[in-house]
Amino acid sequence: MKAATNLRTQAAALRERALAWWLARTDQERKFLAVGGAIALVALVYALLLAPAIEGRDRLRRSLPELRQQAAQLQTLAAEASALAANPAPQVPPMTAEALNASMAQYSLKAGSLTMTGEYAKLQFNGVSFANLVTWLDAQRRENRVQVQDAAFTALAAAGQVDATLTLRQASAPAP
Repeated sequence: MKAATNLRTQAAALRERALAWWLARTDQERKFLAVGGAIALVALVYALLLAPAIEGRDRLRRSLPELRQQAAQLQTLAAEASALAANPAPQVPPMTAEALNASMAQYSLKAGSLTMTGEYAKLQFNGVSFANLVTWLDAQRRENRVQVQDAAFTALAAAGQVDATLTLRQASAPAP
């Protein structure tokens, strides 16, 4: 309570000194001080409020063409995505021993044994190129939705050659 009273007393004293100083000035000095104060106030308002707003507006105006181009690209991509979503996923032929043998032949692979059991296929490879085998498996994954359920590889003395036992299953959903 005492601090608030002390602050009021100091503010009143300061106001009296400022008023006395102002009254001690001539009319011409008061006009100059009033005009100078107004100019300083306008400069302060411009520097703190108007200049940043004008600069921001100019920056946005410069970036607007690029943003419009990006919006057009997004609209094009959205239209393409909706067109792709409207088309059903293509049906892949069921996995058969003949289809597997034909696709392996394209990659210079020959299975030592191939056993089909329902939706599963068990393959045994002896002395095949590991790179060709992995490339063939990737192609089967992408094109025919065939997944590797189980795999066992044994490296051979010849570089890049393996013996492999694979269990494959054809998925019903599209592979990524």
